[in-house]
Amino acid sequence: MILPFLNNLKGCQKALAWLIDPDKWEENFLSGQLSEAREAGIDLIFVGGSLVSNHIDQLITKIKSEIEIPVVLFPGSPLQLSTKADGMLLLSLISGRNSEYLIGNHVIAAPFLWESGIEIIPTGYILVNGGQQTSVSYMSNTQPIPPEKPDIALATAMAGEMLGLKVIYLDAGSGAHNPVPLKMISMVSQKINLPIIIGGGMRTAADIRNAYKSGADLVVVGSAIENRQCRLSELIAERDSFNNG
Repeated sequence: MILPFLNNLKGCQKALAWLIDPDKWEENFLSGQLSEAREAGIDLIFVGGSLVSNHIDQLITKIKSEIEIPVVLFPGSPLQLSTKADGMLLLSLISGRNSEYLIGNHVIAAPFLWESGIEIIPTGYILVNGGQQTSVSYMSNTQPIPPEKPDIALATAMAGEMLGLKVIYLDAGSGAHNPVPLKMISMVSQKINLPIIIGGGMRTAADIRNAYKSGADLVVVGSAIENRQCRLSELIAERDSFNNG
């Protein structure tokens, strides 16, 4: 079960997830990375992107043939759904004011998800300005929270917890110049009783370590692996070093 795993992280161990975009994977490279992830011990694999993709089922089947860990949908639209996944982050973009990403797309997807049998994780999704416009901010027509406004991020996360969401996800967006500010992570994690996921702009082991120190429970890496900027095994080793330190 994915949500119990995330809940058990709060204030205890730290975890790492690898986000794979269905439209950007190359089979040979992916196989090598999956082997590395399996040997090093990645915690979760997220699958999703900002564009509509017809490759979701194919990608998840490929992943599950090579590694036995939970695969979680991180969908950019109601079309990025699959019964082959183990779970799904049901993202409510609580930092924005676009009703389609607050509830509209959820209504479209609800009948499918109700019958799918996959685990649903209600997630408060908060976009943070990472120094450039990202695909998710463009596609969702959403203004990210300024990095110098951690109080707004905190109030938004508080509202998400009081609304009954189960996870808070602070995201600077795929390929962001800058990750979520550490002060923002710290403020949110100290006040919020939910698991905190951090993504966007994570490129180095130092980025991972600093996010953990600031209170992140789960860190997500994607573009840095896709662009060959770092190795999964190095980032997983940083997680292990932090947990064992």
